[in-house]
Amino acid sequence: MTIAAPAPETDLTTPSAPDEPEPVPRLRRAWLAHLTMAVVSLAAAVHVCRGLWSAPYQHVVADNVSDQGQFEWMLSYGVYLLQNVSNPFFTDLLNAPRGVNLAMNTSSTFYAVVFAPLTHLAGPQITFATILTLNLAGSAFVWYLFLRRWLVRSGIAAAVGGLIFGFCPGLVSHANGHLNWTSGWMVGIVAWQVLKLPERDHWLRNGIVLGLLCTMGFSVAAEALFFTALASGLFLLVWMLSRPGPRRARTAVRPVLASLGVTAVVAGALLAWPLYMHFNGPLKFSGTGFRMRYYSEDLVSYVAFPLRSVAGLFGWGADLAPNATEATSFLGAPLIVLFVVAVALLWRRSSPERRITLRALTIVGLIFFLLSLGPRLRFLGEEQSHIPLPYALLVDVPLFDSALPVRYTLVVVLVFALVIALLTDEVVRRRDSLIRSASGRLAFGVAIVAALAPIAPLPLRTLERAPEPVFISGGRWTDYVSDHGVITSLPLSIDVAVDSMRWQAYTMARGGDRQFRIPAGYFLGPQDYEETGRHLVGRVGAPDRPTDKLFYRAARWGQTPKMTSLDRIQARIDFEYWQLEAIFLPADLTGPKGPLNRDALLRVTTDLLGEPEHVDDVLVWRIRPGVDPVDQWEEK
Repeated sequence: MTIAAPAPETDLTTPSAPDEPEPVPRLRRAWLAHLTMAVVSLAAAVHVCRGLWSAPYQHVVADNVSDQGQFEWMLSYGVYLLQNVSNPFFTDLLNAPRGVNLAMNTSSTFYAVVFAPLTHLAGPQITFATILTLNLAGSAFVWYLFLRRWLVRSGIAAAVGGLIFGFCPGLVSHANGHLNWTSGWMVGIVAWQVLKLPERDHWLRNGIVLGLLCTMGFSVAAEALFFTALASGLFLLVWMLSRPGPRRARTAVRPVLASLGVTAVVAGALLAWPLYMHFNGPLKFSGTGFRMRYYSEDLVSYVAFPLRSVAGLFGWGADLAPNATEATSFLGAPLIVLFVVAVALLWRRSSPERRITLRALTIVGLIFFLLSLGPRLRFLGEEQSHIPLPYALLVDVPLFDSALPVRYTLVVVLVFALVIALLTDEVVRRRDSLIRSASGRLAFGVAIVAALAPIAPLPLRTLERAPEPVFISGGRWTDYVSDHGVITSLPLSIDVAVDSMRWQAYTMARGGDRQFRIPAGYFLGPQDYEETGRHLVGRVGAPDRPTDKLFYRAARWGQTPKMTSLDRIQARIDFEYWQLEAIFLPADLTGPKGPLNRDALLRVTTDLLGEPEHVDDVLVWRIRPGVDPVDQWEEK
């Protein structure tokens, strides 16, 4: 029993019958089609990421500098993890002396471990660009194979659907720093296995494989896996309930439930440790550190064009997203209209079996569309607080309270890609097409091109970031901090300044016996370290301390207040809390939109600690915990 009409047997993903071997010419054509799609997908991904590849050690995505820095840290931690056999779900290298619960963050353990050799040899900058490129290309290619196997007969139609999703505005938007949300290939592989669950004779094998895939998916993108489970479960439920007759429905339900039971056992056993760390581990929190009502889809954004697209070049793009990384819809009015027409046409002229698939896809898309709008309607950038939406009922429900509504849109986009692929399949077929006239097929072909061309992506914007100081790369830092001691560059790491995390990441990637810890950092953590923090929503970074706020204001806003005795006493308390042994100031500082204010930082720190040492290409202040900064007599 299959969920949708599969592609013809020429598809390599469909095994041929033993007594009917695949004809060699057809097999070669299939391989050639797959190879062509792989090359096209990779070329498109390189085009999108070409700004990074042009200077991977100097360039960073301009619209999300900090998230790229955070992921580079996570990738480097994979080298440290394997070298030291450390805890993959908790570390004390960040946020000294408290540490960070990595299970509550996007640690991407799968990428960190698999690509650890590349990270060690070439650095996390190369690994980041490599994974990002492969994610986009792999997303398009896997969904191309998925469509060839399950839904369409034409390789062209499958390629169109794969490219729509792999390079949709949402995935390209998330390419601004997010290795987790660009991993659409993982969603395709899991969905492929889900569609095999109704097979009565292979329930055990299918359950085991799905359990292993879910384990992998959790370590790639846990939130995306949650969405995949929701969408797949809803699709299966609608599909099974739509089967004609109760007997056929029961026939489908039994192997599905049996396989899911096996999946739960396998995935539950393998994920027991990270799930414990997530729900009950040290430094856990509830919900997320981001506001759901802000990170919700604007209703108008669905019919608008993205800024970083062909339409955006002509000034037709709309700035309605929470930020450049969460511009997940922006399909444009032409594609919305084409989708509605395609669903109506396919519904009227398809077989009953295909209508079941269309019904399930449409219901999934509609429900996820409503979820993407968040708890309150947003219209043209303004929240309509008097119009509650279904998500308002879910904001405190576990798992839903950790998901951002705007990201549900990616499932809606996937439904669009599958339906447009089905329409394209009818356009390119001459025999047995639901579009009977040649002129009709030509008109629909032109409409597909016209709807997709405006949202074709432009390359990611990049900017220069501060180079790694020789003080770090040359190892001189070891003269100023004990093994596993605490040192930091200025300002302390936070979401808008992650250089200190970068220097630590590059040191971890190179390996070696000596490493250092840093205070603060860019991560999700509790609001406080008492029991109350475990039950409150999370926050970005560590709870503020007066001295790190002093450094931050100097770096970000250029504020240089005169240091008082109270400031020095507070700094002494904070330095002792962090167990800080040294501070250094590089020649260049990377900020969210360009360099930070180094001169202001130098004035504030010199006023606080005195004149620094000039070591290689940085300025260094030694810290004696509990002693520095020393009190100074103030003039009256």
